[in-house]
Amino acid sequence: MEKYILTNDIIKNHTERMLNLRKFFPFFSILESGISAPSESGSTSLDMGYITLAVLRFLINENNFNEREVTSQEIRKFIAELLTRDFELSLSKGDMESLTENIFDKLTNGGRAFEISFFDPADRKTKVIRVRLIEANVREAEVTYSITEEGIEFYLSTKEMKDESRISTDQLLLEKLIKAENYSGGIDVISRINLEVSSLHKKRDEAVALLLSDVHAGTVAVDEFMESTSKWFEEERKSFTKSRELVDKAAARMDRSSGGKAVRDITRLETLLKQAIDNHSRLIKASAELSRFADEMVSRKKMQILRNTFDFEEALSSLERVDKPDRLAALISPLLTPKCEKSFQISMIDSIVLKKINQDDMAEKVEKEAADLNFRYEDEILSEQTGKNFALLFRELLERLEKWEKLTLREYNAILEMKFTGDIYKNRDYFAYLVHLSEKDSYSIRSMIDQQETFLEELAVKYMSDADLERFSDIRFRIVFGDEEVEIEDSSVTDITFERM
Repeated sequence: MEKYILTNDIIKNHTERMLNLRKFFPFFSILESGISAPSESGSTSLDMGYITLAVLRFLINENNFNEREVTSQEIRKFIAELLTRDFELSLSKGDMESLTENIFDKLTNGGRAFEISFFDPADRKTKVIRVRLIEANVREAEVTYSITEEGIEFYLSTKEMKDESRISTDQLLLEKLIKAENYSGGIDVISRINLEVSSLHKKRDEAVALLLSDVHAGTVAVDEFMESTSKWFEEERKSFTKSRELVDKAAARMDRSSGGKAVRDITRLETLLKQAIDNHSRLIKASAELSRFADEMVSRKKMQILRNTFDFEEALSSLERVDKPDRLAALISPLLTPKCEKSFQISMIDSIVLKKINQDDMAEKVEKEAADLNFRYEDEILSEQTGKNFALLFRELLERLEKWEKLTLREYNAILEMKFTGDIYKNRDYFAYLVHLSEKDSYSIRSMIDQQETFLEELAVKYMSDADLERFSDIRFRIVFGDEEVEIEDSSVTDITFERM
C-alpha cells in the first residue's frame, strides 16, 4: 500500500508540479543565453538575471501603480539607462540601440512564447508548456507591452515586496487572471490578499499592545505601521473597485443555471472578494482609530510626566534599554542611607518623671451630644460610593465614545489606567461595573434619562451631573462580545467592543 501511494503521488501529481514550475523556466532560459556588450577592454559580460528582474519590476510599476502599458521604445530606454548606470557602459548611440534591441528580443523571446518539454507519466507522452513573462497587446494600431500573470507570480516568489503594497501587486495578478478566465487561480490570489489584510490587522493590534506598555516604543511602532500601510490605502481601494467590476462582468456573462466548475469558481470568487473588501475597509477604519488613540495616549503620558511622582518601573526599563546596571546605585543609595532618629535632651527626662499634676485642678468635662440627623450606616455609605464609582466609569466610556466611533475593552482599560493608575483593578467596583454594563446589548442615553431599566442606569442617572447627561444625551452604542480573553492583573475578562450606533 505504501509503495502504491508513493508511485501514485509521483505519477498523478507530476504534471501539476511542472505547471507550477513553469513561471521559473523563462528566467533561467534567459540567464543561460547570456549576452556581452562591447567595451574598451574588448567585451563585458552582462548579468541577464539582474536585467530581467529590473525590467519586470519596471513593468509592475507602470502597469499596476501607474495603470498604463508601455511601448518597446520605453522598455529599451529603461534598459539603456540601466546599462549606463549600473554597468558603466559608454557606447555610441548606434551600439546602444543595437544592444538594447538584442536584450529586448531575449526578454520577449523574439515575440514567441518560451517552450518547455516534459514527460507526462500519467499519459505516457511528452507535452509542451508555453509561457511568457512579457506579453504584447495591440491598442489602436500601437503595440504595447505588459507583464503576464506568470511574470508577476515569478517576481513575487523572489522576494516579499517591502517598498510597495503587496495587496496592490496581488490585485494586478488577480485582474489578469480574471481577464484570462482563470477563476481558480483568482481564488488563490484573493485568499492571499485576505491573509495579507489579516496580517496587517495583527500588526495594528501589536502596535496597540506596545503603545499600552511603552508609549515611546509604541509611538514608533504606530508611525512605522502608518508609513508602511496607510499611504497605499487609496490605491488599494481603487484596485478593489476595478477587480469587483471585472468579477461582476464575468458573472453577468456566465449562465449560472448551467452549473459547472466555472460557475462555482465565480461564485466563490465573488464571496472571497466581498470578504476581502470588507476586511480592507475595517483595516482602514482601524488604522484611523489607531492614529487618534496614539495621540490620546501621548497626550496623557505628557500630563502624567508633569506629576510630582517618580516611576520606578519606567526608570528600570530605561536602564535595561541602555544596558547600564551600574546606574542602579543612583536609585538604591537613597534607600540605604542611615536612619535618622529624633531624640530630646536627657535633662528633660527628669522633668517628665517628676512633674506633678494637681488632680484637684482637673475636672471632668461632660458634653451633651445632640442626635445626628445625618447619621448613616456603613452599608449606606458603601452603596453611595459604589454608585459614584459606577457613574464615573460610565462617564469615562461616554466621553471616549463621544470622540470615537468604536472602543475596545483594551483601549478603555488603558485610558482608565492612565487616569486612575493600575489600582483601578484592585477596586471590586470595576468588575461589578462590567457585569452590570453587560446586562444590555445596547444603550441609548436619551432613553436611559427618561426611563432606567437596569441598576447601572439608575446609578448613572442619579450620580452623573445634569450637564453631563445633557452633553451625552445623543449617544447610542452597542456592546459586541469577542471570542478572545483580555488579561487584567490576575483575572481574565471576555473581550468587549463598544460601537456607536
